[in-house]
Parts: sequence; structure tokens; C-alpha cells
Amino acid sequence: MNLVRRWITAILFIPALIVIAWAGDIYFLILVELGIFLGVYEFCDILRQRGLTPYKSLVILSSLVLGLSAYSQSHLFTVLTITMLVIVVAIAELCRRKKEEAIFHLSGTVFGAIYVGWLISHLILLMQMPEVLKPLVYTNIFNIPIRLGTSLALLPFVLTWTNDTMAFFTGRRFGRRKLFPSISPNKTWEGVIGGAVGAIIAAFIYQQIYAPYLSWFDCMMLGGGTAIVAPIGDLVESMIKRDVEIKDVSTTIPGHGGFLDRFDSLLFTAPLIYYYLRFFAVR
Repeated sequence: MNLVRRWITAILFIPALIVIAWAGDIYFLILVELGIFLGVYEFCDILRQRGLTPYKSLVILSSLVLGLSAYSQSHLFTVLTITMLVIVVAIAELCRRKKEEAIFHLSGTVFGAIYVGWLISHLILLMQMPEVLKPLVYTNIFNIPIRLGTSLALLPFVLTWTNDTMAFFTGRRFGRRKLFPSISPNKTWEGVIGGAVGAIIAAFIYQQIYAPYLSWFDCMMLGGGTAIVAPIGDLVESMIKRDVEIKDVSTTIPGHGGFLDRFDSLLFTAPLIYYYLRFFAVR
């Protein structure tokens, strides 16, 4: 039943994602900012369940600003936002009546903004990246024009979700050797291998249909890299949940749990893909 709800949610969300990514610009920004808000809100709720009191308003505001700085591609604004967050949170903690666990309140607030707000902002950076790749419009094997920003922004979703899906079914069918039993007992090395094969194949297919700017080497590196960092993103979120002793962060997304439950891998794969393209795939 839960698997059916997952598929129904995916069937409804994926077309909406494609349409919004195709529209790009402010529409994609709003979508990602909504995700940032949900993710940060959930993270603050996790800290609250742990008995901590994060500065929710500050972490939400700074995370949304980080998304805007990615949209404007202002590195100075990004550094300024993180710097001001650290200073303002430190001052706020000084003014708090109860000084117990100050380091946890400080680190939890700053980590939440960077872990959720900054990492997922790389989706916006990918959408805004076309100026470093020329031309701005490509044609695929079907002679259909491709908008580069849309293609770049959808790439992490395609590779991550293919990896997660293949890892899930491969691990369920052939899984024997546990990957990290103390954090996630259900994850196996066989699942990781299956996810890697799926992600690499997905990269080659995506390259033919919607990313002709990628070389075969890029496909191998991006698919393989996704298979490495996606499980790490999932394990990090599982570690956080295990510390609070909860199964799902929330019930925001039917069949999937919360925003962080569904997009935990994407928090790590989006930066990987962005920096790989910026440093190694710019022609």
C-alpha cells in the first residue's frame, strides 16, 4: 500500500516538476524555495524533538536568502548571509536567559541553514548556470530544441531517483551484505552496486535525449558519483533521525514521509553535479 502511494505521488509530482523546470526562472526559484522552507522547518522540528531550541525564524530566513543568492549568482551575498547568520545567532544566544546547551543551539541553527538551505540551493545554481556553457539551446537526437537551464536542473533528479529506485529493488532482491547496519539496517552493498548501474545507464540515456553537452566520460563520472554520494545523503538523514528516534521526519509527502525523507539524497547529489560541471565539463 505504501509503495502504491509512493508511485501515485511520483506520477503527480514529476510532470509538475518538468513543467516548472521548463518554465524556469522565477517559477523554478519559487519551487526550490518552497522545498527549502519545508526542509528547514522539518529540521528545526527534529531539533525540537531532541530537546533543543533552534532559532527557527533565523534559520528559515537565512536559508531562503541563500536560495535568492544562488538565483542572483552573487557569491559575495552568499558569504555575507552565512557570516551574518553566525554573528546574529551568536548574539541571540548571548541574550538567551538559559545558557545551557548553547553550543547545540548555535551549531544546530547554522548547520540547518547550510545542510538544507545551501545544499539544495545548488538546484537553482544549476538552472542559472547556462552562461558558462555555450550554446544556450541544444538539439537532441530527435532534433528537438533543448533549454540548457532546464536540462541541467533536471539532471540531479533523474540520476538520484534512478539510483534510489534501482538500489531499493536490487537491495531487496539480492541484498546480503549490510552497508551501514548501525545507521540504516536495510541498506546493502548489493543495493549500492545496483544503484550505480542504474545511475550510469540513466546518465547515458539522459545524455542522448536531453543532455547532448555531456560526454561519455561525464556520464560515467556523474552516474558513478551519484551512486556514491546519494547513499551518504540518505545515511546522514537516517543518522539524524536515529538520534531523535523517529522513523519519518513528517507526513508532508504521502508515501514518502517528509521533505527530508524524500530529498535527502538530492541534498548531496545536486552540489556534486553542479561542481563537476563547473570544474570539469565546461567546454
